[in-house]
Amino acid sequence: MKIAHLRTYTMNSGQMDSWLTLFENKLIPLMEKHGIKVESYWVNEENTQFIWIRSYGNSIKNIKQKEDSFYGSEWWKKNVDFVRGHISHREIKLIYDGSV
Repeated sequence: MKIAHLRTYTMNSGQMDSWLTLFENKLIPLMEKHGIKVESYWVNEENTQFIWIRSYGNSIKNIKQKEDSFYGSEWWKKNVDFVRGHISHREIKLIYDGSV
């Protein structure tokens, strides 16, 4: 079974282009370094929401371990306010592929 989060971020006005650059160039490689895989991502038609899926492997236990590693990284600690400054609202749903 693959465990993942479906994440929808509503972006602050005018922040989408900056977010996409940051996400593609810095956040994806950093997440991968900590064992979090970005499966796919999209932008809605209005260019106001960023929708993406990130996976953690085959156990719910992996979420805490991998997120603690990612959010505990020196880069994250130094840049968290800048990263989150792009986002006005986050919605996160736990999803899985249903295989046994």
